[in-house]
Amino acid sequence: MLGSVNGTVPINVQSATEDHSFRFHQYHLEDMGRVRVRKYCEVEDREITSDEIGKGYELSKTQVIPISDEELRDLPLPTAKAIEIEAFVPLESIDPIRIGEGYYLQPSGQVAAKPYKLLRMALDRSSKVAVAKYAWSGRERLGLLRVREDAIVLHAMRWPDEIRSPEELLPPPVELSDEEIDGALALMDSMTREDLEGEEFHDAYTEALEQIIEAKREDREPPKLPERESEPGQVVDLMAALNASVEKARASRGEDADVHEMPKKKAAKKQPAKKMSAKKTAAKTAKKAAAKKTSGRRPRSA
Repeated sequence: MLGSVNGTVPINVQSATEDHSFRFHQYHLEDMGRVRVRKYCEVEDREITSDEIGKGYELSKTQVIPISDEELRDLPLPTAKAIEIEAFVPLESIDPIRIGEGYYLQPSGQVAAKPYKLLRMALDRSSKVAVAKYAWSGRERLGLLRVREDAIVLHAMRWPDEIRSPEELLPPPVELSDEEIDGALALMDSMTREDLEGEEFHDAYTEALEQIIEAKREDREPPKLPERESEPGQVVDLMAALNASVEKARASRGEDADVHEMPKKKAAKKQPAKKMSAKKTAAKTAKKAAAKKTSGRRPRSA
């Protein structure tokens, strides 16, 4: 149920993504027998079924409080049975690190069609997102509602105290030249594009696993990992690496790609101090010549 100050919208929550990862099981390597995790009661010293298992909170080693699914469902919270909208904010005001998995909100029945569409159109025209609270998996959560095409998407959000500070992970202070920064900007410009469509945006890891599984099924040698161009941790010239990256981006996008040249290193300007020293040298030379000329004259008689 999607709730707000003006009413509620019956909805169903549907996953908005698919997981194409390979699922591996554990096997005994000697005979490839399946290794399973068994549910075992340490008090009765026997294996039990899923029907005999429930939730519990351990207050101490000797006291456990049982909590049923019904009790969790009937929690005395507005968010226990509905997604309660708390505020509307610009999307850019939310740090992306707080945004998690996405779920489609599906209107539940014809009665929900009109209020669902009203909320979707209001979100779309306002260019804002809604921040809401809801209960999920035994806890109250924060969520973000946004529009994607003709649907409303609910993104799980992390609470502020769940975000770690990056201070302890930052590298030690380093100095960067203007040329190095300009080089990085040129690399960004050469790799800028309008969308994320293309061969480079596919799951290469899953594809490689498929090749290994197929090769082993056919008793063939699995494909080898291509050699890396440089070893990790190797000290490299930053400007040379940026130049190489820009050239690689140029080649991958074709000769007609609109790629800006890397900024050339600026020639060092002559310092005014050198000109001054030259003037001083000339002055000293003239002074010495005048001194020699004067020393060659005879002193006047008194």
